[in-house]
Amino acid sequence: MEATVVHFRMGRHHTNPYQMVLKVADTAAGATTAIGKEVTWTSPAGKQIKGKITALHGRTGSVRAHFLEKGLPGQALGQKVNVE
Repeated sequence: MEATVVHFRMGRHHTNPYQMVLKVADTAAGATTAIGKEVTWTSPAGKQIKGKITALHGRTGSVRAHFLEKGLPGQALGQKVNVE
């Protein structure tokens, strides 16, 4: 399954680079099947950054993903990630 990186999870005054918002499905019911799965983003240089889908984000099929080791860079916005 593939997902698209939509945005960083943001607060009012800061951006959290370890938490991302991903678009997985068209509905919230379709996105609930992705909770708990691993997410892998591959950089243009071939480096992989892994994370985990933690929760729904709204009612439009978006989910929150948490990347523990290091956060995703800004160049990941709009790119595809693999959901396993």
